[in-house]
Amino acid sequence: MQDVGFCSTFYCFPEGVPCLWEAVVGRARPRWPRHSHHDDGVGLTWQLKDDLPAARHVYYGKILKARPMLVALDVFPAFYALGRGRQRARDYPVEYDAGRLSHTARRLMDALSREHPQYTRELRGNAFMLESTKTREFERAMAELQQGLWVVKTEERYEPTFSYRWDLLEAWLPEAVAEGRRLSRASALDRLVTRYLDTAVFSTSRGLARLFGLPSADVAGCVTRLVRRGAVVETAVAGWPGDWLVAAAAMP
Repeated sequence: MQDVGFCSTFYCFPEGVPCLWEAVVGRARPRWPRHSHHDDGVGLTWQLKDDLPAARHVYYGKILKARPMLVALDVFPAFYALGRGRQRARDYPVEYDAGRLSHTARRLMDALSREHPQYTRELRGNAFMLESTKTREFERAMAELQQGLWVVKTEERYEPTFSYRWDLLEAWLPEAVAEGRRLSRASALDRLVTRYLDTAVFSTSRGLARLFGLPSADVAGCVTRLVRRGAVVETAVAGWPGDWLVAAAAMP
């Protein structure tokens, strides 16, 4: 994880983001096995996906294009700075009042703020969402809170019944969140793009904007800074249209 900065668990990004499953099985874009529960590659990937975050070696969540990702803890503050800026967990009412947080997500944050961590059933009970008809609503709100970097799944419990344990992100990774709150938006973006290009090697400004979900002006500023520092080279590539961004370390 420290080498690549961040990776997906099973999804194969067309943009060249590393994939844990590909690394485990040793080949690009493997075909999903017919009997996945008995497949060694899927099993080991699943185990690492559970064990690494549980030991707080990495962050795990839907942080990029709503896909489950593992993120090294030295890179995670950059994602936090871009997503939450200087906000803390207690600032969720501000987002709700501004219309950027759903009513259900606010109710769940109310419950977690009063007591955390909580397992799924306990959390649903405290938010008055135990009815089976509320399951989809609960799942949508929890996905919203994960992608917004408000909450984090810290454990997958299999006995006596399967359940997730949830916590406030700030409580689970206090040092990484504190660093993210201190990090400027420009520094955060520079860190992410540099780590991404170290692995993917090349991209375009438009591709970076799509991948990270950022305004083109932010990406343009980042590219200018990285080119000026000599970390990235902007160049034409024979046979490919437009200008390309290439990691300087990969240039001959």
